[in-house]
Amino acid sequence: MTEPPDTTSDRRPGGRTARVRAQVLDAVRAELAEGGHQGLTMEGVATRAGVHRATVYRRWRDVGGLLVDVITAAGEVDWQPPDTGSLRGDLAALNQEIQQSLVVQPSLAVALMAASFHSEQAARAQTQLWSDRYAQCEIVVERAVARGELPVQHLDARSLLIAATAPIYHQLVLLRTAPDPLLPERAAEAAILAAAAGAFSARRAEGM
Repeated sequence: MTEPPDTTSDRRPGGRTARVRAQVLDAVRAELAEGGHQGLTMEGVATRAGVHRATVYRRWRDVGGLLVDVITAAGEVDWQPPDTGSLRGDLAALNQEIQQSLVVQPSLAVALMAASFHSEQAARAQTQLWSDRYAQCEIVVERAVARGELPVQHLDARSLLIAATAPIYHQLVLLRTAPDPLLPERAAEAAILAAAAGAFSARRAEGM
């Protein structure tokens, strides 16, 4: 992605480059919220952001570039996985966050998921973001093993995390059912029971 020519002062933290990026990404989020990916255009973003469209084209090139940068910005947020003192509490809290991000209106998470089906650039960026988030959350499982909550020595932490969070996406995104306030904790408990039974053993996965 080619950066527009900037002065030295523009490149400093908080300078013009950072301000323009913030304005444009805010505009992309607003446009997605109002019209979804179908209504997202470079011209509409430029107008909403109050930025010349030549600047938007020069820096982001196309709608795919805008979507990628919005997803990249989400990964730059200083987020940490929950630390409640128990695996059940951590997974339930994580599921609560996911559920809230999917049911809030408008939901940027849902809009970006939809957009990723129409932009290969966005799909790759979103896959990387999810992969990074799951990697970041593996500490939740590692802490649980260290506390002795899981009697499994060789645990595939990511498989456990996916099993714990998948029901939230399944119910709200695939089935589009109303949010169930009990589901975050129930899904967490089911994943923990499966883990305790050895379902997510790394050695078992290697032998399959």
